[in-house]
Amino acid sequence: MASVVLVRYGMIPEVSRFAVEEAIGVVRGDRVVVEAHRGRLLGTVLSEFRTTNAKPLFAQPTGGEDEPADAAEGLPRVIRRAAPADLETEQQLRTEARAAFDKWRERIEQWELELELIDLEWTADRTKLILYVLNHRGPDCTKLALQAAASGLGSIEVQPVTADGLVTVPDSSAGGGCGTCGCH
Repeated sequence: MASVVLVRYGMIPEVSRFAVEEAIGVVRGDRVVVEAHRGRLLGTVLSEFRTTNAKPLFAQPTGGEDEPADAAEGLPRVIRRAAPADLETEQQLRTEARAAFDKWRERIEQWELELELIDLEWTADRTKLILYVLNHRGPDCTKLALQAAASGLGSIEVQPVTADGLVTVPDSSAGGGCGTCGCH
């Protein structure tokens, strides 16, 4: 049986619900490896999610009016508690991201994009580089992802950020967003 915990993750932090198997046994403050919508990342357990009749502000939509009988059903998962090797890898990836920051700013300027790079982050499994840019979602976000792909720079996701926080992906059923270029 899985329970639900709140986990903060990412360089520009997000807080989401994650399913966690009881055998993993996490408590507040534990570092964990999660499979989030941006990929495999390290996070920190904030608390156990307690269901009530009132919907909390941070609740994620489930697609229906009623919560499923198993509150953990359909949620992203906590993979495991972070091991010392995970924490060491996290530090190495942060160092690499800091070292690459100026090069990415130069690329954005060279490609004449109206974006301001504010941070970057590797996923824990090093399969994707997430570029956080100060901007609303728009064509320059897509252009950055396409330019990076055309230049053979690996798997890149462009994540816009505003003063209000991360800019979320428009609902694809509403016809917004491309959903194919890493611009989510």
